[in-house]
Amino acid sequence: MLNKDYLSNEVGNIFSMLDAEELPEVHAYLASIMDSDGFVDAEPYDVASNLVNCDNPQKLPDFLIGFITELYEMAIADGNAAAMNDLGSQYYDGGRGFEQSFEKAVHYYEMAAENGERQAQENLGYCYYYGRNMDATDYEKAFHYFALGAFDGHLISLYKIGDMYLNGYYVKKNEKEAFVIYMRCLETMTDEAAVSVAGPVYLRLGKMFLNGIGVDKNTKNALVCYQKAESFLYDMVANGNTMYKKSLDAAVKGQDKAREQLMSELPEDNWSFD
Repeated sequence: MLNKDYLSNEVGNIFSMLDAEELPEVHAYLASIMDSDGFVDAEPYDVASNLVNCDNPQKLPDFLIGFITELYEMAIADGNAAAMNDLGSQYYDGGRGFEQSFEKAVHYYEMAAENGERQAQENLGYCYYYGRNMDATDYEKAFHYFALGAFDGHLISLYKIGDMYLNGYYVKKNEKEAFVIYMRCLETMTDEAAVSVAGPVYLRLGKMFLNGIGVDKNTKNALVCYQKAESFLYDMVANGNTMYKKSLDAAVKGQDKAREQLMSELPEDNWSFD
């Protein structure tokens, strides 16, 4: 059971070490959960999940990373499956000062999945799809976990199933089916989901329209998709999701290719206007 006096002392110590100008959101949040006597009546998971979202995407100091990790571990000790998944995600991404360790990420994802956390199942799908902490990829297990996520309405899982049809991973290659799945993602996408899903999906559709993969070639549609992909992917990278830098670059280069093709299709004439 959590000792609230211990948590209060730890929050007070962290608060005293902070530079309010460097980390204003962290400073303000910790101030808000302490009463006039410095007592904190909050759950470790709530404190940890709020802290990791403060002052994003700025790197957090080591003492704060250690404190957040300790808070997650307190919650995990009480059986909090969401804390297991979230700590795994910090290790998977390795951003903002957290160590990147796929081994630890898989450990916490598996722990969370065993305790019924469905998001952890999707995350495990990624680990098996890319062979994170594995000797090799395991597309069968990846498909299994993505299917569970898609069944729960997770659009990342759904578009990764699209990737598997596009590439013929575990399932028979079917480019038209992949296109249908990507379009289904757009049709069912909420504003909340668009933050993490729209960029990658538009990037894939841009390539398909540009090259006539699974759909009739349409260079104008390709350009529009690449432009939308760039906008969403830029926000993802700017908010600290640096793993999508290559995707952002691909969206910019895709526009160049689409524009080049469109210009080549224009009729030639000798008219000019000053």
